[in-house]
Amino acid sequence: MTVKMTVSGLTIDPYTNSPIMILKEEDGERSIPIWIGLLEATAIASELEKIKFSRPMTHDLLRNIIGELGAQVERVEVCDLKDNTFFALIHMVGEKQRLTIDARPSDAIALALRTGSPIFVHEQVFEKSSRMDMSHQEAVQDDEAKKWTEILEGLSPEDFGKYKM
Repeated sequence: MTVKMTVSGLTIDPYTNSPIMILKEEDGERSIPIWIGLLEATAIASELEKIKFSRPMTHDLLRNIIGELGAQVERVEVCDLKDNTFFALIHMVGEKQRLTIDARPSDAIALALRTGSPIFVHEQVFEKSSRMDMSHQEAVQDDEAKKWTEILEGLSPEDFGKYKM
């Protein structure tokens, strides 16, 4: 069984400084936090804030390619949680076939937001996430990740219109 979800927002883990995407049950109280990368958080945040870039970003490009091929994203599902890693599927429909594609939840949801496709979470993911071992969430250690964290934390929505892509 699956449960329809919405992206409730993004936050930063105070211990690891990693972005967390919060999915909330559409007709209920449950939520699921999913730790994601900085670039994926930026892709999700820019779509949630309806920030438009002069050139297509990666998830916009993927949406455009899918549309040009005559297909559409039917739904996105967060389908499993193994070893503190979430798994997702993108369900697509074309003129002559249906496709199910394995994806990271952050990429699948960034695409779903751009296509207006519904987001679902499997019931087993709720059960597994309530037992998730948080001790394996490690702090971002490399210098490149720290640099991007500082840059992204310093940006405001107005800044996105300043930069040419």
